[in-house]
Amino acid sequence: MTEASPKLEGAPLIAPSTTDHPLYDQVVEACRGVYDPEIPVNIYDLGLIYTIDISSENAVKVIMTLTAPGCPVAGEMPGWIADAVEPIGGVKQVDVEITWDPPWGMDMMSDEARLELGFM
Repeated sequence: MTEASPKLEGAPLIAPSTTDHPLYDQVVEACRGVYDPEIPVNIYDLGLIYTIDISSENAVKVIMTLTAPGCPVAGEMPGWIADAVEPIGGVKQVDVEITWDPPWGMDMMSDEARLELGFM
């Protein structure tokens, strides 16, 4: 049996995004163009995108989750994100990684998503 490594106290559960990179806003908008086919809200506002890391060489790494491990589009959604981000001028490569830690919760949705889904 494998023991989980201990979490460092004060360490963030979600790695910070590279919000100061010139491509960041364009990557966010591209992610907003991707929808979970079962939920009429984009994946960014659903809170499924945890981290957008953009290197100085313009390589983009997206760390995301899904609403549930059994999501029927789990195998396809990373490709949808890569397809949305790759056409942005200046982007050199896109890698999308799925994580389950921390698990997604409804509290991760934006106010807009909650309003759209009738939770506000």
